[in-house]
Amino acid sequence: MKAVVTVMLKDGVLDPQGKAIGQALAGLGFAGVGEVRAGKVIELELAETDPTRARATAEAMARRLLANTVIESFRVQVEPA
Repeated sequence: MKAVVTVMLKDGVLDPQGKAIGQALAGLGFAGVGEVRAGKVIELELAETDPTRARATAEAMARRLLANTVIESFRVQVEPA
């Protein structure tokens, strides 16, 4: 199975990378862009075939390594390989 983990800074946490991207977009002439938040996407190929267990495994990975849960939140999507 394929698991996709999306990690984003929690609301209220300063996002200097998102701010820099927003300023660069404005500098390139893209008008009408509001707040920009930057995050990361991690794709995992898992040997697990049960979607529920694959989700649980990916969530455990996110909690233990992929996301700093003090300042980041994450979401997991599981797809067939």
